[in-house]
Amino acid sequence: MRILHTMLRVGDLEKSVAFYTEVLGMTLLRRKDYPEGRFTNVFVGYGNEADHAVLELTWNWDTSSYDLGSGYGHIAIEVHDVYLACEQIRQAGGKIVREAGPMKHGTRVLAFVEDPDGYRIELLSALA
Repeated sequence: MRILHTMLRVGDLEKSVAFYTEVLGMTLLRRKDYPEGRFTNVFVGYGNEADHAVLELTWNWDTSSYDLGSGYGHIAIEVHDVYLACEQIRQAGGKIVREAGPMKHGTRVLAFVEDPDGYRIELLSALA
């Protein structure tokens, strides 16, 4: 068994695809429209779906925004250098909501960025 994907409902599909591919460097893996259901699914990730967990971005054609909900936490992405990743994300137009630095009550370096819908993505340094 393995994790296949995490699904996020997004309000503006093109803006979200641009964020995950251009700002976070993921690859657009596949896209399918479901006209009878009035929604589109897009899968993005850092590798093919056979070997990597990916994100499913679901755009319901008649919905432009969602409440995030208090149960949602974040998506975590491991990066080589959190400080450098923050700078690259900022230069690409991304919104850093917690600057790079040691975690509270620990030493692992992390930061948080927000996607166009307000979902948080944690950037983590590799485990030492």
